[in-house]
Amino acid sequence: MNLEEELTTIGRQARAASNKLRSLSRSVKDAALIEIAKRLRAEGARLKVENTKDLEVGRKKGLSSAMLDRLELTDARIEGMAEGLDTVATLPDPVGDITRQFVHPNGLRMAQIRQPIGVVGIIYESRPNVTADAAALCLKSGNACVLRGGSEAFHSNTAIAQIFIEGAREAGVPDHAVQILATTDRAAVGAMLKQDRYIDVIIPRGGKNLIARIYDESRIPVIAHLDGICHTYIHEDADEHMAKSIAVNAKMQRPGVCNAMETLLIHENAAPMYLPEIARELASLGCEIRGCDRTRQLIDCKEATDEDWVTEYVDKILSIKIVAYLDEAIEHINEFGSHHSDAIVTEGYEAAERFLDEVDSATVYVNASTRFTDGFEFGLGAEIGISTNKLHVRGPMALEGLTTQKYVIRGNGQIRE
Repeated sequence: MNLEEELTTIGRQARAASNKLRSLSRSVKDAALIEIAKRLRAEGARLKVENTKDLEVGRKKGLSSAMLDRLELTDARIEGMAEGLDTVATLPDPVGDITRQFVHPNGLRMAQIRQPIGVVGIIYESRPNVTADAAALCLKSGNACVLRGGSEAFHSNTAIAQIFIEGAREAGVPDHAVQILATTDRAAVGAMLKQDRYIDVIIPRGGKNLIARIYDESRIPVIAHLDGICHTYIHEDADEHMAKSIAVNAKMQRPGVCNAMETLLIHENAAPMYLPEIARELASLGCEIRGCDRTRQLIDCKEATDEDWVTEYVDKILSIKIVAYLDEAIEHINEFGSHHSDAIVTEGYEAAERFLDEVDSATVYVNASTRFTDGFEFGLGAEIGISTNKLHVRGPMALEGLTTQKYVIRGNGQIRE
């Protein structure tokens, strides 16, 4: 069986499973998630053995420390996956929610009701926890899913998926509700993107090259973000301690993720006082700084190029630019950002409100780190991705974002005149 035939078979199986999942009771779905969480905890040692195989290959390939960090499964991260499933189990089931209802003048009773999308294809890189998060959200929202993880996490993803599938089956979930492509062949992505007859939406999570390829090749609607070029802007009236704390956290708390800050903007009146200390703290944590001309007059750093303003480093690298006023900061973010997550540090109400209104991003912050852009932190239990699309969902995407709507009309013989 070649790849296209294999993907067609997987697609048919997923479609059949989705037809059963849409009417699966919440009690069965929640019981499955709780069972899978227990199994993840119990199989922690096995998961780390498989993860070690991926880490060894990654080191041989020369993956950066940030990318290896994204890949690693620690005890805390395995527990985090399990907690995510437990949390999703406690969340309200969106399937069947009535979002609008009314009675037509002729007596027809009309309602708009949330329904699963159907079959969700997820193509992702590096982070093995995506396997558990994505499968859990799809199951809870009544969707079948087809998973294609990156080759760098092949052993980890396969082990997590097997545990998920075994636990789901034990709880009474239909077969093929969750499937993972058991191949590292890059051609599998192209074959998957042709399955528009069976897969309803593609959700990619990964680097710019992967996302761009999917946008170019997919016959299936795509919900994604190309980059996570996130900004923090320090206004002239920002509290010095807060500004430093937020900037350092946004960049260095976990630099290899999409909600980490990639560009720091700072008002020219604040820069002489705040920037040297921020730079010292960043440097002490191993961060390389690339600055504009004015930045380089204040601190010792590399010169930033035009390319730096549009680069998602996912590494311990930060570009810094000094701006003359709030308008310049907002213009820079809207022009060079990726509409993901951007923050302002300010004591002023007017500056904060202008930033919130005028920055065209999925998530905007006042006096907080961009690192909070995460489905778990937003009370969604987990996330299947962070969308910078404007149709049909934006920001952290979880249960409600994995549903569509249909109209249900009940009558007693009405005909249209």
